[in-house]
Formats: sequence, structure tokens, C-alpha cells
Amino acid sequence: MKYNLLVFLLFLLCAPAAQAQDYYNVLKYGARNDSTKLATAAIAKAIAAASKAGGGTVYFPAGRYRTGPIHLKSNITIEIGAGAILYFSDNFDDYLPMVPSRYEGIDVTSFSPLFYAYKAENITIRGRGIIDGQGKKWWDYAEGQSRKSQDSKWQKEFQRLNANILKPDLPGVIERAFLRPPFIQPMHCKNVLIEGITIRNSPFWTVNPEFCENVTITGVTITNPPSPNTDGINPESCRNVHISNCHISVGDDCITIKSGKDQAGRKMNVPAENYTITNCTMLSGHGGVVIGSEMSGGVKKITISNCIFDGTDRGIRIKTARGRGGVVEDIRVDNVVMKNIRDQMIVLDMQYANVPAEPVSERTPRFRNIHFSNITAEGNQAGLLNGLPEMPIENVTFSNMNLDAKQGFTVREARNIAFLNVQINPAAGPAVRAENVQQLRLDGLRSAMPLAATPLVELTNVVDAFVSNSFPVAGTETFLKLTGAKTRNIVLQNNHFKAVKAPVSQDDTVKERVAVN
Repeated sequence: MKYNLLVFLLFLLCAPAAQAQDYYNVLKYGARNDSTKLATAAIAKAIAAASKAGGGTVYFPAGRYRTGPIHLKSNITIEIGAGAILYFSDNFDDYLPMVPSRYEGIDVTSFSPLFYAYKAENITIRGRGIIDGQGKKWWDYAEGQSRKSQDSKWQKEFQRLNANILKPDLPGVIERAFLRPPFIQPMHCKNVLIEGITIRNSPFWTVNPEFCENVTITGVTITNPPSPNTDGINPESCRNVHISNCHISVGDDCITIKSGKDQAGRKMNVPAENYTITNCTMLSGHGGVVIGSEMSGGVKKITISNCIFDGTDRGIRIKTARGRGGVVEDIRVDNVVMKNIRDQMIVLDMQYANVPAEPVSERTPRFRNIHFSNITAEGNQAGLLNGLPEMPIENVTFSNMNLDAKQGFTVREARNIAFLNVQINPAAGPAVRAENVQQLRLDGLRSAMPLAATPLVELTNVVDAFVSNSFPVAGTETFLKLTGAKTRNIVLQNNHFKAVKAPVSQDDTVKERVAVN
């Protein structure tokens, strides 16, 4: 008994000391928390000490810090305490030497990201503090001086290191050779956790894991003002990504899913797969959740649920173009509320760039098996599906949705599309307009706001459409308008047209007469 008590007392005496050794306070390594001294070297010393011990937590107590880039190693946690603010230097020289990176889907060597890790495991950035990228100088230079000349020392260094990279098909920022660094970019890492912190003023994309496995981003607040390309969370070519409980208001897309651009992305051929996005709010941004347009490695097995988009330009956006290649498939969006959407609530666009038609090849992208359900939305246009004639969008469903919009849904170049129990209330035009579509199913489609001299549904060159279980409200003048010489095999069944003046209107180009059952 006495022996056991002695062991227990020794444990109590030793445990706090052992635990304390796991924490590496940056102040003890020479950092200052009054922002009077650049802390880059002190932070690196603390990380090196923790790494030498096998891992640990590098801790920032309350205060204001100035620092250059922070490079994490395996088994390192960065903990930013409540009341701590890290201001990252806006001196471009502090982000040299350049390191392996990825910029808009192109593999490059460029400025060090502000937080960076390469082939590390078990890394964490967490806390209740703030990290500030002081991005304005980066934005101004990228949008101003770098457009005028490519002769700065940074651009010359970039050109020297990237002489043989695979460039995108269309010229752009790579040719200007001044690539702003992402805020947080782990490369080829495993077990990445980013939790609780507030991030603001990113120079470029904010949280940008590349080629990582098992990434969790939770409880993070990202705030960037109107600014170029300051996306919120961009996990690219990663596997097993979990994004939850985040609040995002940024200068570009809030959350984007990518997998490389054009030939460079196809060469790496690493898809973005197994992503869950849930319980997030998105305010200012070009898109709430966006896939592409850099998706040449493919995007698959993605779920988006329990989110609110309020004031974004678009809600869910999937975009690509000829030349990208890659497949976007097995996507589910459920239980989402969208308000004040300035453009489309839902958009699937395969003609994001104006690229001439070409034969089907590895350069041809595909969208398929994409499903939307339980969505309430209000904004400009209910939705746009815009496929390619040589590669239509395939197998998309919309179910249990209520959409108030200035314009309804437009569906072009698609097949096997279904609207199931969907109410669309457009202020102008049809609720659904389809063109060059095969296998269209409208089951329980309705609108509470019929418009004079406007059909509820307009089909042009549509083949194999089945329209059922519709109950148009009083005031609906025309339910279905048919046009186009290719339109055929249109079936209406089990609809209630008592309140409709003309259930079907078809012009002379439509060769088949449609029966109303």
C-alpha cells in the first residue's frame, strides 16, 4: 500500500513537469509580444526545439506579434492564445527563398506561404487568437505593378525557378511571374487540423491544403475585404477533408474544391475526393461552395449540407471549360438556405471560358451524378445548367426545393435531368426553360406566381420528357410551350389542368402532336 502511494505521489510531482515540456512559449525563444521585433527566427527556434523532442505545442500568449513565414514540421501544434494577434510581414523579401507550391492548379516554386508545411504529419493550427496576413500590399502589387513589368527581382527569381513548368492553356498570371502566397498551405501532408482561429486579410487563397490526406477545418472564421482572389477554404487534390462550423466572408469564393488546371492537373492526376462540408455560413463571396474551374484531376464523392449562403454572388457553383478534362461526379447538396443571391442560386457551367469546340478527348470535362435536395433560396436566377454539345451534363436531380427568383431555371445541353417536387416562383419568364435536353422529368413542378402570356415550362429541341403530377394554380395561361424541330416524345400524365387556359402550346416546327392525359 505504501509503495503504491509513493508511486502515485511521484506521478503527481512528475506529470506537470512532463506536460509543461510539451509547450514551447515563443517568448522564451526571443519573440516579443509588443510587435516591436520580427519574431520569425524565434518561432523557428521554438518549432525546432519541439520537433527535436518528438513534437509539441508552440504557444503564443496574448499580445501582438510580427512575423514572416512559419514552417511547420511533423507533430507540431501552433496554438494562438486568446488575445494574441499575429501580423504577417508585408515585406516580400521575408518570403524568400521560394518553395514548392501550387498556384491556381499549376505546380510552381514561389514565395513561401505564410503558414507552410511540406510532407509533414500530425500538424495543427488552433486557438482563439487572430492571424492577419496584411494582404493589401500584395493585392496592390499583383494588380498594379506586376501587370506593367516583369522585371522585379522577385519575378526574375520566379522565372529562373520555373522555366520548365507546365503552364495553363490560356496565358495569365503565371506569365506575369508575381504569384502571391497562400495564407495556409500544407503540401503533401497527413492529419492536418485547423481549428478555432480567426483569419483575416489573406494575400491570396486563405486555407489551401494541397495533396493532403485527412484534413479537418472546423470552427474557423475567415474575413477578407473586397480583394482579388482571396478565397476562403480551397482544399485541392486532397483526400478525406472535413469542413464544419466555419464562418466565411471573403473577396472571392468562400469554399472551393479543385484538383489542378489543364495539362498540369491531368499530369498530376490527383482527384479531390471524400469531402464533407457542413454547418457553415457564407456571406460576401463570389460563390458559397464552388467546384472548379481547376478540376482537371477530377472531383468526386462530395457532400454539402446544413449551410447558409447570405449575400454571395452564387450559391452552389460547378464550373469548367473545354481543355480542362477531369470528371466531377457523385456530388450531393442537402438542407441549404440561400438568401440575397446576386446571380444564380445553382449553376453547373461547362463553358466557363470561351474555348472553341474540339473532339472528345482527355481534355473534355464531364459532370455527372449530381443531386440537390431540401433547398430554400431567394435571389436573381434560380439556376443554370450549361453543358457541352459533345459532352452533356448527365444525371442531375432537384428535389424538395422552393425558389423565389427574378428568373427561373435554364437547362442546356444535358440529359437525364429531373425536377421532383420543386416550386419555382420567377418574376419573369418560365419556371423551367430547357434546350437540347434528353430525358427530362418534371414531377410535381409548380409555381405560386403565374405570369401573363408566359408558359410555366418551355422546351426547345427536347427529346423524351415526362411531365406528371403538376397542379398549376389559377391564372396560369399556358402550362407547357414546345418549340424546335427535334422536340419529340413528350408525355404528360396525371396533371390537373382545370385552371389552365392552354395546357400545351406548340409551334409549327414541332412534328409530333402532344396528347394531354
